[in-house]
Amino acid sequence: MRLLVTGASGFIGQALISQLLNNSNYQVYAVVRKLFASFPPEINQLKIDDISSSTNWDKYLQGVDCVIHTAARVHVMSDTSNNPLDEFRKVNTTGTLKLAQQAAKYGVKRFIYLSSIKVNGEVTFHKGPFTADDVFIPTDPYALSKYEAEQGLLKLAENTNMEVVIIRPPLVYGPNVKANFKNMMKWLYKSTPLPFGGINNKRSLVAIDNLVDLIITCIEHPGAANEIFLVSDGEDLSTSELLNRVSAALGKKSRLLSVNQQLLELSLKLIGKKDLAQRLCSSLQVDIRKTKTLLNWTPPVNMDDGLKITAQKFIESQYL
Repeated sequence: MRLLVTGASGFIGQALISQLLNNSNYQVYAVVRKLFASFPPEINQLKIDDISSSTNWDKYLQGVDCVIHTAARVHVMSDTSNNPLDEFRKVNTTGTLKLAQQAAKYGVKRFIYLSSIKVNGEVTFHKGPFTADDVFIPTDPYALSKYEAEQGLLKLAENTNMEVVIIRPPLVYGPNVKANFKNMMKWLYKSTPLPFGGINNKRSLVAIDNLVDLIITCIEHPGAANEIFLVSDGEDLSTSELLNRVSAALGKKSRLLSVNQQLLELSLKLIGKKDLAQRLCSSLQVDIRKTKTLLNWTPPVNMDDGLKITAQKFIESQYL
């Protein structure tokens, strides 16, 4: 089976490629912006400058059975573009749909799209976990661009023979994770006192190995056709619990100060950190029962093991 993976040199793409190599039935074509020296020679690398409505995928799609689309313009905290929604749409919406339309034209059997839990929303409050079948139209530019891509893909599946699978992950962690999760590990590794010991929320996360396992399951599973799936480790933690677990994985004693949660949120908002307050203090839970039932799937890696693997790689990187 011939697979085309976009975003192959990214965090998720690299982990996915690594696992796909373990299956001799898969011939993997990796789409990259520049040739990636870390890929083994058996990976066929295809260089493409950008993903937009003008990208021509013809020469890459011939003979491909499944496209796994992980490439995206990712959510950024301080977007300086004049029209962020237009910029997100160029890649995440029109770029995705151009690829999918050409894939359908060339007889690709299945198109797997890595979306985002932000399509469901940012916070679950007290209404219970998000489900894959929730009806919600996001207003955040990044999430809206992903939502519009999803809608276009589902419509394409109705009008062609190509099946579509949509996966919405929450925060993904694992070896070589970057951004906020890496920064969090830096502070914990230094045993820095943090005022987050009194946060009583619940958040879902997913280890990269669990997400990759689900993606690979969706390549051929008949129950995945034209469905939307949520994914997580199957265990939700408060921010305080997560920090304690990560500290333990790092072999450090956590130094969390128990500050009143409402006071902490107010303080962060007053200094212009509203987004940080939401990520630290609000709840975001996902319900993966549909994923488990339709695909007979369970997360193969538990959260403690996922955190240990992540922490070990981080510790190794401190001595390179």
